[in-house]
Amino acid sequence: MDEQDRRALVVEDDADIRTLLVQVLGQAGFAVETTASGRDALGRVQRVDPDLVTLDLGLPDLDGVEVCRQLRASGSDAYVIMLTARDDEIDRLIGLEIGADDYLSKPFSPRELRARAMAMMRRPRRVFRDGTPDSPAVLQLGELTVDVDGRVASLGGEELDLTRTEFDLLATLLSGPRRVWTRDTLLHQVWGTNWARDAHLIEVHIGNLRRKLGDDSRSGRWIRTVRGVGYRLGPGV
Repeated sequence: MDEQDRRALVVEDDADIRTLLVQVLGQAGFAVETTASGRDALGRVQRVDPDLVTLDLGLPDLDGVEVCRQLRASGSDAYVIMLTARDDEIDRLIGLEIGADDYLSKPFSPRELRARAMAMMRRPRRVFRDGTPDSPAVLQLGELTVDVDGRVASLGGEELDLTRTEFDLLATLLSGPRRVWTRDTLLHQVWGTNWARDAHLIEVHIGNLRRKLGDDSRSGRWIRTVRGVGYRLGPGV
């Protein structure tokens, strides 16, 4: 993506943090719009079609979880980074389960926010079968197909409704079928930065993928857990 085409929407009711976010994302090459209202954010997403949304969890009118839920229901595939002042792991997991891609706890490092945002913008160019640009753009394993260039994943001919992060994670797993992927390797491949070292990012998105594939952790029809190591993709028999 051309840096001049990057658009970000900052949804934050704290004026000081909002100013900081505008500065950090502006320096990263984003054209930034802001709002302090969750309801207004939903309208702006439709008009602006941002590539990235930073979303405060504790908005006064419509909390960040509900904004994210409605944003995904509207069809937006913007990357969403949830920002939360609550040191409560459950809040973070709820945010990820309804379609957020990442989260940061306040106070956060501007450098870390920039690193995560820039990594997200690089994702579509990162996924190949064997890590080289000459690899096939369409990956397939049994009934599961991922068109990397078209950003479309399907199972049994039916298109899967995946967020950007879920697509990137599935494409990465499928780029090495039957390979055991460690959690750290998946964090590096999908999130693309050493800042993201929270195992919950992997666990929650793997859970979302399993649900959309009609899978579960016990049967492991598609995504199998390798205890103490990570995950492996391969159809069950």
